[in-house]
Amino acid sequence: MDVNHTAFAGSFPSESQCPKDGRPEFAFIGRSNVGKSSLINMLTGRKNIAHTSRTPGKTQLINYFLVDGEWYLVDLPGYGYARISKRKRQEWRRMIEGYLQKREALQCAFILLDANVPPQQIDIDFINWMGESRIPFVIAYTKTDRLKPQELEANIENIQQALLQHWNELPRQFITSSVGVKGRENILQFINEVKDRYFKAL
Repeated sequence: MDVNHTAFAGSFPSESQCPKDGRPEFAFIGRSNVGKSSLINMLTGRKNIAHTSRTPGKTQLINYFLVDGEWYLVDLPGYGYARISKRKRQEWRRMIEGYLQKREALQCAFILLDANVPPQQIDIDFINWMGESRIPFVIAYTKTDRLKPQELEANIENIQQALLQHWNELPRQFITSSVGVKGRENILQFINEVKDRYFKAL
């Protein structure tokens, strides 16, 4: 599957204000500075559809992008960003959790993990919460172009082992690089398969 047209569809402060047209949705979320905007730009083939920044925490609302008029790519605020007030962090948490738990059109969430760093407890806690909440998700490892193949394999193995302390088996995983355009075809094919099942079930 390829992406021919992506359009910004709006930013929303809560799940209740998000589009209600029933199109399938695929959400992207991860720690701040995990490379989420770069991955979204790579998947859509647009350089600046999602704004990248050296300063984490720029995504502060639920951002919707309509892809080929068929499905929404949803850009959620990053979690774990410390340079905001406690009150703002709580607001973000309620907004993110409200969307993930209540959104009927959500087909799958992509949880982004930085392949360059050791397992992070905040990622493990979030993934465990997703499982406890029965929200479908997959994992996408980002920034994989920065490591040698053996280092990448070792880092991902460490992350998987940390997760397997809590899980019997792990969900589907994707190796990505926005620089090398790695993982794009596999992710878009996965989205296409899930999207087709959604429309057939209507």
